[in-house]
Amino acid sequence: MNIDWLRVHCLSLPHATETVQWGDDLVFKVGGKMFAVVPLEPSAANHLACKCTQEKFAELTEIPGIIPAPYMGRAMWVAFEDLNALRADEIRTLIRESYDLVFAKLTKKQQQELSAAGAGSPQPRIKRSASARRSRARGRTR
Repeated sequence: MNIDWLRVHCLSLPHATETVQWGDDLVFKVGGKMFAVVPLEPSAANHLACKCTQEKFAELTEIPGIIPAPYMGRAMWVAFEDLNALRADEIRTLIRESYDLVFAKLTKKQQQELSAAGAGSPQPRIKRSASARRSRARGRTR
């Protein structure tokens, strides 16, 4: 697993963009909000950072090679000191979950604009809480 693999996967997500920020970090965004960061410097201490849920954050930071991301740990971001800490499919899933969390935090207007702009693109999965699902279900039955 390397930068190219991570880049291809991140850019395969709907509406994902990339930019270089802070001098040498490749930042992947959706709707202008970042969901993954990959340092371009081979000697960097961390090789990937992404957002996760509070539960996943607690679980992942118990694994050797995964730490709270510097400067972003309080926002539930983890950083990989070792990309071999998880299997490739687990990292792929983690990046997708990060993307989904960030997409869900975009305004409804931003989400609609992105969806309209990429009508042929697959729609991102948006996880809803149980109460939100019940609320939506009640709205449909009226």
